[in-house]
Amino acid sequence: MSARPGAGGPGSDAPAIRTRTPRELKRSRRPRAHSCWDHLYAAPLWPLHGANLGTLLRTCDAVGACLVVPRFPWVPEALARGNTLRRPVCVHWTGDPLRWLERQRAAGKGVLGVELADEAVRLADLPAARRATVMVLGHEQHGIPPDALDLLDEAVEIPMAGTGASLNVAVAGSLVLYRLAGLL
Repeated sequence: MSARPGAGGPGSDAPAIRTRTPRELKRSRRPRAHSCWDHLYAAPLWPLHGANLGTLLRTCDAVGACLVVPRFPWVPEALARGNTLRRPVCVHWTGDPLRWLERQRAAGKGVLGVELADEAVRLADLPAARRATVMVLGHEQHGIPPDALDLLDEAVEIPMAGTGASLNVAVAGSLVLYRLAGLL
């Protein structure tokens, strides 16, 4: 592989890789926060750690997804603390997670759970979402509750070579969202 002219290399002061400037990035991205596109939803319906919600919210912005969270008293502050974005992001609030999932299925949305299950598809084999899709994330210690598993259309599993049982909600959700958005 040869270097581009003026792109660095032996004897050159220019770096081999040029990063984009903030101005270039701004021109290449959408000019304002997206409203609800009704296509991808990240739904950590049984959250445990607030810091992960803010991180997942930033991923939602990056891929054009909405975040769905329960109305727990600590969730608004967790989102505010973890959200480093300068503009509002699409957040939907829900009460009863099971009823909310039932309504999404009735509306024709696909419901995909991130869960270790015999029937789960490997993340690498997961196709991009072709219809409105809800990605359900369970509790970080207990996973998706058994009564919610029946509301899933399918499950996706993130393969792991290490000794841990799972990734945290923000990391797992981010990986799956990028795949569903067709960006990986």
